[in-house]
Amino acid sequence: MTIEDFKATIDKYISQLQHYDHAELYLKPNKSSWSMGQLYMHLLEETYWYFEQIQLCLGNSDHAQEAMSEKAKEMFRNNGFPNEIIKGDPFISEQIAQPSDKGDLIEKFEKLKSDAYVIWDSIESATQFGKRKHPGLEFFGPKEWFQYAEMHMRHHLRQKERIDLFLAHR
Repeated sequence: MTIEDFKATIDKYISQLQHYDHAELYLKPNKSSWSMGQLYMHLLEETYWYFEQIQLCLGNSDHAQEAMSEKAKEMFRNNGFPNEIIKGDPFISEQIAQPSDKGDLIEKFEKLKSDAYVIWDSIESATQFGKRKHPGLEFFGPKEWFQYAEMHMRHHLRQKERIDLFLAHR
């Protein structure tokens, strides 16, 4: 996993965003699903949270001896999430904001990409780092958080495909 892998995944989202009109960003396949705009907003929110975890790992050795769960080890070995739909907390899903517009999303994803380079450089130059606890998968170090962020984005490409199918057949 490198910064180039991360960049390629973000670029895929940016380039595909060009194909949606304003209204399509807000349409939901059903009441309990996310719109395309909410999917993009979720990716921004989560990725920045992962970046915060990376920053908190750097410059200390907190929890350095802790391990990730067996499920997480398998995900990292496979460099991806299992091919399954993961049901999130419905309350949290309802809280995901809609974007203001497509231009704003493009701008935010471009900023995410440039921020990823800064984070990657800080990881590469770190001389000491600890680990931070993931809510369900135990402890990750900075490179693992970075890889997890990219795996998370790729995982949501499957959800994006389902929303795209809905948009194509409405």
